[in-house]
Amino acid sequence: MAFDFKKEYKEFYRPAKKPAIIEIPPMNFLAVRGVGDPNDSAGEYSAALAALYALAYTLKMSYRGTHQIKGFFKYVVPPLEGLWWQSGIKGVDYSKKKDFHWISLIRLPDFVTRSDFEWAQEEASRKKKKDFSNVEFFSFAEGLCVQCMHLGPYDTEPATVSQMENFAEEHGFANDFSGGRYHHEIYMSDPRKTAPENLKTVIRHPIKKS
Repeated sequence: MAFDFKKEYKEFYRPAKKPAIIEIPPMNFLAVRGVGDPNDSAGEYSAALAALYALAYTLKMSYRGTHQIKGFFKYVVPPLEGLWWQSGIKGVDYSKKKDFHWISLIRLPDFVTRSDFEWAQEEASRKKKKDFSNVEFFSFAEGLCVQCMHLGPYDTEPATVSQMENFAEEHGFANDFSGGRYHHEIYMSDPRKTAPENLKTVIRHPIKKS
């Protein structure tokens, strides 16, 4: 059976519907950076996701070809994630989606090295006749956070964020959007196949001691 990050690391991907404090270890990701409204079908976001999944599946299926990754085991591609911010704002303002800066992410298994990533870039470019140079090998040490599972449409996230901030404050913590720390979302549902009211999204905020 293929290794499934969502099942093996429930503390990261299946948190409770109530906020909790958690320490996130360093992880490596495939990443694409961009700007603009993620709902714009002609914008950068949809193109970024296509590039991410192209490389993610090139690595996942590498065992079928000549490139053998040391320590490889079969796995389920982890869920899509996103880091979000806007200039001059701590956190996010959902009413101004066109002002979003974002880094879209897909987690890499620990056995995938930078060299394996570079091979996947070249292999995907060769097979799909596209340029994947915008995809990065992204190392992220997120550290101490407050997180919660949000149920429902993305536009109702502010209510969950407010609960998280109140919980953090009650336990002696404050938001820490500094030094490359951002509003973080992990998408546990496919919005193309899931009704808005049933969407599951992990929301994570970086914190520090007050």
